Amino acid sequence: MKNEKTEFNLEDLNQKIFVQDEILALAKENSPRLLNKFRLVDPDFFKKLSAIQPNLKNSELIFCIYLKLNLTTKEIATYTFVTPKAIQNRKNRLRKKLNIASEVDIYKWFNDL
Repeated sequence: MKNEKTEFNLEDLNQKIFVQDEILALAKENSPRLLNKFRLVDPDFFKKLSAIQPNLKNSELIFCIYLKLNLTTKEIATYTFVTPKAIQNRKNRLRKKLNIASEVDIYKWFNDL
């Protein structure tokens, strides 16, 4: 009986890893499918964001996904074809919009969301 439960958990774990890999691949490709795929996988994330700031644009939501995925400024810049400085500016604007204090680690904030 324990073996069956372990196998089920392994399958569940493998599925989660596959989905995470798929989302990361979509992020790296700067795919327009990223937002919809992430909505399916983690709908609570968007509910929580919407409770804080209901007027976020899709482009801002996608940027939030990049931060939730813990991608560095340089990685986000590379995947979205902009400069790291532009990403820093976007982070600062998003901080203001979501009322995230400057001393708070934005990655930790998104991780705790």
